Amino acid sequence: MKLQSLLLALVMGVCALASSTPVEAQSAYKLEHNARKALRQLYANNEKAREIGAQATAVLVFPSIVKAGFFIGGQSGNGVLFSNGEPVGYYNTSSVSYGLQFGGQTFGYVLFFMNHKALSYLNQSGGWEVGVGPSIVIVDTGAAKSLSSTTLQKDIYAFIFDQKGLMAGIGLQGSKITQYTPSDDDN
Repeated sequence: MKLQSLLLALVMGVCALASSTPVEAQSAYKLEHNARKALRQLYANNEKAREIGAQATAVLVFPSIVKAGFFIGGQSGNGVLFSNGEPVGYYNTSSVSYGLQFGGQTFGYVLFFMNHKALSYLNQSGGWEVGVGPSIVIVDTGAAKSLSSTTLQKDIYAFIFDQKGLMAGIGLQGSKITQYTPSDDDN
């Protein structure tokens, strides 16, 4: 009976984690600070991300995504959309998955919107599901080597970074991104 209660509590927690509402209320100031810090670290460690960022119309930074699962999994986190270096919106990303999975981890990711068409889709969709709509490329070390300013032809480029924890696999497809309003606290 104890094991069933623990399993039920874990499943409920994972489902709450993956809900479409922001997991942790953060002030706009704190979220922006964490997003800028994560973007600086990505640029310092990845020359291609820095090059793509210089050409992007806008950059959506999710500095910390929490992912957990025990057969049913979920992930969620908050981010900031920057255009010309200024915050222009706040977003939440979340997803639910099922299958053979166990563990937990944190990671961050950045979406580089390369044109106004992709950015308009984000702003007008009212809840964009990654993998539906604009073309997106998840850039890994191998793909980054072949990218140049003349080969950047997709709508959105994604970089995943700062993975910590134990859980097999990371993917963005199926993640839903929705706009939200962070708290006004400056803590």
